[in-house]
Amino acid sequence: MNPLRELGRFGVSVWYDNISRGLLVSGELARKAELWGLKGVTSNPTIFEKAIGSSNDYDPAIQEMTRGTRSPQEMFETMAVEDIRAAADLFKPVYEESEGQDGYVSIELAPHLARQAEASHKEALRLHRLVGRPNVMIKIPGTEEGLLAVEKAIADGVPVNITLLFSQERYAKTLAAYLRGLEKRLAQKKDLSKVASVASFFVSRIDTAADKRLAALGTPEARALSGKAAIANAKLAYQIYKRQIASERFAVLKRAGAQVQRLLWASTGTKNPNYRDVLYVEELIGADTVNTMPPATLEAFYDHGACRPSLEEDPLEAREQWEGLGKLGVDMAQICRDLEEEGLKAFSKSFETLMGQISAKRELLKAEVQAEGAGLDSLAKAQFSSRLWQKDPTLWKTDKAHQKAIRNSLGWLTLPDSMSGALGPIRNCAAEIVKEGFETAVVLGMGGSSLVCEVFRTAFPRGKGFPKLEILDSTHPKAVAGLESRLNLKRALFVISSKSGSTIEPGCLLDYFYDRVSKLSGDRAGRQFMAITDPGTSLENLAVKLRFRKTCLNPPDVGGRFSALSYFGLVPAALMGIDIERLLGRARDLAKKLSPAKATEENLALRLGAALAAHAAKGQDKLTLCLPPGLEPFGLWLEQLIAESTGKEGQGIVPVVGEAPAKNDSYGGDRLFVHVSLDAAAGDLPLQGKMLALEKAGRPVLTLKMADVYDLGAQFLLWEIATAAAGHLMGVNPFDQPDVQSAKDQTRKLLSSLKKGALPKESPTWRWGGVSAWADAPLAEAWTDSSPPLSEVLAKHLGRLNSGDYAALLSFLDPESQRRSLEGLRAQISALTSAPVCLEHGPRYLHSTGQLHKGGPSKGVFIMICEARPAALEIPGRPYHFGTLISAQARGDFEALKKAGRRVLLLALESIAAGDLSSVANALKIKTRPT
Repeated sequence: MNPLRELGRFGVSVWYDNISRGLLVSGELARKAELWGLKGVTSNPTIFEKAIGSSNDYDPAIQEMTRGTRSPQEMFETMAVEDIRAAADLFKPVYEESEGQDGYVSIELAPHLARQAEASHKEALRLHRLVGRPNVMIKIPGTEEGLLAVEKAIADGVPVNITLLFSQERYAKTLAAYLRGLEKRLAQKKDLSKVASVASFFVSRIDTAADKRLAALGTPEARALSGKAAIANAKLAYQIYKRQIASERFAVLKRAGAQVQRLLWASTGTKNPNYRDVLYVEELIGADTVNTMPPATLEAFYDHGACRPSLEEDPLEAREQWEGLGKLGVDMAQICRDLEEEGLKAFSKSFETLMGQISAKRELLKAEVQAEGAGLDSLAKAQFSSRLWQKDPTLWKTDKAHQKAIRNSLGWLTLPDSMSGALGPIRNCAAEIVKEGFETAVVLGMGGSSLVCEVFRTAFPRGKGFPKLEILDSTHPKAVAGLESRLNLKRALFVISSKSGSTIEPGCLLDYFYDRVSKLSGDRAGRQFMAITDPGTSLENLAVKLRFRKTCLNPPDVGGRFSALSYFGLVPAALMGIDIERLLGRARDLAKKLSPAKATEENLALRLGAALAAHAAKGQDKLTLCLPPGLEPFGLWLEQLIAESTGKEGQGIVPVVGEAPAKNDSYGGDRLFVHVSLDAAAGDLPLQGKMLALEKAGRPVLTLKMADVYDLGAQFLLWEIATAAAGHLMGVNPFDQPDVQSAKDQTRKLLSSLKKGALPKESPTWRWGGVSAWADAPLAEAWTDSSPPLSEVLAKHLGRLNSGDYAALLSFLDPESQRRSLEGLRAQISALTSAPVCLEHGPRYLHSTGQLHKGGPSKGVFIMICEARPAALEIPGRPYHFGTLISAQARGDFEALKKAGRRVLLLALESIAAGDLSSVANALKIKTRPT
């Protein structure tokens, strides 16, 4: 038996004391109404304050109204009326089925009218006409002045909810006002049958106030009456109701079609934790009543509520308890007067707070509209959307060489459709892997080939029977050996992902693991390998030679960071049991909404791109990505997409990923916050609160909502188009990466200079015990006659951070075993400076943010950390081992950064085990915040 529905058998209608746009739009209110048997909804200024001030649900409406001249109160009314209409439409079937007894939604008059009888009456008429729904009740406070307005509103046929009733005496006057209104209407020969009314009698606040005074008395008699006042007060009010409806006066009205004015129990959430959480429901069950419950009380009663006809149990005891309070000196009449005044003040305060919130949001969103507006105008003027889908390269560059490369980089636009035909073969391949009992699928790739796989592995649950997905995008010997130790090599499938087919990292990892598997599986080793690459690459040829199980040839006009919805993303997703048709379907659905037929200002991707470019242009170029638990790797995918696409020609947007949200005063003025919200993630609630706090403080916050993890399919396409639009507005080609090659060239140079397998020796700028350091020229020349302590060098280096700069910790250590220590260093640097701090893991970042570091604006201050002598894990067929390779990559990027004129310090640690990383942390503690 559903306890909430069972209340109806006892004559109780259950109303929901809550409303918000999110509840309405998501369908959650409809689901709750069906589950709980809800018969109506109440609202008040406090509820709307929470709904509007504690979510971004109303931002589109506020943003739309920023174009006009409406006041905050007018804006609130527009939004509230829209919600009330939607809720009234939802409950209209209940209204019709009950013949006007139930199905009501309440909206309250502005609190400042509480003491103005005539103004309240006029406003009640206006508001009822404005909402335009028969099942809407206008809430009027039950003050002396309010009751005059109630009488007139009832006479005019307006359904009324009289609120803030605390005393029996005021309730009796409320009932009398209702009857007088009906009598006036009857005298005018007007219909009485649809003039409904409830009297909202507040419950728990009575106990809160009375218990406080009883506790101060401290006597046994006082303790015996604790928690009794509210129920006694309500029961006695119900007796007043019963006497009135039994009177001949009401009988006359009833014969003319009048409804009873039901008592509505309000404030039914238990305030005292020592009381049963459903106390004010279980003890107030009686005919012709309404109980309007907040969410927690509804949940509690649904879970463990019990029904009995309790409202008329022992009214004499209720009378004795009520009179007993007076005998103890507890002045309940004064308490009721005080509660009325406090209630009015609380609603007024909520209303004022709400107006302030709307005003602040309006100004913030107005700035957003203005910032985006110029960009949207430019995109519209350029016919960006239609030309984008036509794959027109002139959107970004005018020279032929650039245009040829761009033309061959736009295949990602049609992946949601073009990859549909490949889904069957991909699923068949995954089914074979499951059938053959593979335990693990290992992706060996870098950048776009690996980051999307990390998103899938973390965000989605693994399908039953499907292999576990592992990703290796590090050449650190400990990372390679660590993965190998976790694998059953006989039951491991290796997916080699490389667009070019010649990327050094996946090539070396392939050499290593193919050798290992060959020693176990011999000639059948190739059955444990797959390749994803472009047609005609050396990897395709090698896959044929080594008899790989399968080779997926990706569309050659899809760049690595734009390849999430191609074979590079869909194959690993299918291998772990993700429904790739559903994933791709979400992208197709979004593509329809982003078609050229849509106006530019209605295109979410173009609005996002315009916002990114506009904020970057005014110095808010640190795109701080705030993601709920489980979606963190999506930030890493976005980091590559945005940094590598925009970070060139001295421009660039700097993504900040994995940074713990801080208080408003911890940030400089160069931030744009983007919150990707996952509705289904309970862990997102604290983050939502922090984002709202930043928004209230005037920080620019963009919120993108996902219904579930499959919306990632749409998010990939959304951000790709937004990035393309931002690149157009910034005047850069978002599809090339001209400065990535510089680090590769330096690495190749070092590897070609090996002597007996070792890299050329280079003398450090300084050495402190187990730490050696190399510095850019200006930092090295700051001390000409001495060798300064490490703490002094770090302070000097970080002291070069200027307003609008960022710090980056570039690590070539094992990302797993050193993650916590590196996060600690990041937090220390954050504490020393207000600049954003990025933590990047090499060599992965070379294929991600490396382009931005060298080709973007010179705003980075870099601290690189590597091991002086990493372990010698051999790579079969190569003249160097993994330790040599990762050392060459660290030194190569240091040289590339230095050559690009960047502020960079490279620290090489003799031994991680000996605590050299701790020595860096200790050195950071010595100096105070850099200037």
